Amino acid sequence: MRAFSLLVLLPVALANPLNVRSTACNNSPDLCSKSYGEITHLGAHDSPFVRDSTTSDSVAGDQYYDTPTQLDAGVRLVTGQVHQSNSQWHLCHTSCDLLDAGLLSSWLGDIKTWLDDNPNEVVTVLLVNSDSASASDLNTEFETANITSYAYEPTSLDSAPTSWPTLQTMINDGKRLVVFIASLTTSSSYPYLMDEFTFVWENPYNVISPSNFSCVPQRPSSVSGSASTALSSNRLPLMNHFLYSSDLSSLGIEYPNASYVSTTNAPSGGVGNLGSTATKCKSAWDGRQPTFILVDFFNRGPAIETVDNLNNVTNAVGRTSLTTSAAESSDGSTISNVFKDLVGLAEAAAAGSTPTMGNWIWVGGNWGSVLGGGISL
Repeated sequence: MRAFSLLVLLPVALANPLNVRSTACNNSPDLCSKSYGEITHLGAHDSPFVRDSTTSDSVAGDQYYDTPTQLDAGVRLVTGQVHQSNSQWHLCHTSCDLLDAGLLSSWLGDIKTWLDDNPNEVVTVLLVNSDSASASDLNTEFETANITSYAYEPTSLDSAPTSWPTLQTMINDGKRLVVFIASLTTSSSYPYLMDEFTFVWENPYNVISPSNFSCVPQRPSSVSGSASTALSSNRLPLMNHFLYSSDLSSLGIEYPNASYVSTTNAPSGGVGNLGSTATKCKSAWDGRQPTFILVDFFNRGPAIETVDNLNNVTNAVGRTSLTTSAAESSDGSTISNVFKDLVGLAEAAAAGSTPTMGNWIWVGGNWGSVLGGGISL
């Protein structure tokens, strides 16, 4: 009789499996009921551009670990630059002759695999549209990666909403991928591809002194200089918090400052630390915490500690702890490595291309500066 009872109950159990979604959303059970725009998401600046042995420790690399590893460790916003190379859409840092991370569709495929394996997580992708890909071009890349079924679609492409769904709602609906493109002429045919500055505003990003981190809105121009205007627009605040080295600033060359990053990303202590800056910005924004915090070398600090503090998360689960990488132990962020990258571009020029880096261009066997700025790696 007992065996019969178990058999009777088995279909009920199968029809109502344990709902693991109720245990944690984005690594915390406390975040499930929070809206997407209400919490802070940790972002990896230039996520696919890695500084390790595969890139000869290129100083154009802004992270020590690849994108899936970043996601495993708690990153929930990944950014990259899209360039056209040989009639294909690649992820390249400043120039495909400098650092080419491969096809955009392949990278998106890696994110799709990660989403498949992590059903309780909401991830955001922000792409810098360096070569003005159309919405149709980008949609083809997302379709090739078979990731569009995960994509969240806003109620309108013309303005930011007054509220966003909760993480649990997005998870239950299977719409766990939010996509912003900077900048894009949107298309109603592909509503999941959202123009970044319609939905997001940013503080300044070009910082070379740790004392110069600012909370003042800079982009888009319609909210520049006014926190009240930015907040009333319903756009989501993105706090850039990464530092460039000033070693070669006189030459107009900027590269990620890895030597100071333990302070830059720290929850407290030291000029320009992430925790103090985030607290300052939250106060300047009438108590609104940044929706996104974007950092280089995210594992240092570690940056996730500040994000947890902002989200009042004390019980994070399911994150991978990272050890110090070989690139970190013997970081190549030296002036000699900068010039090694420049030499690499020169070799590409000798092979027949005309590489550019930021506002510099290889002409007649020399790097020539284009008026108006320098190189930012």
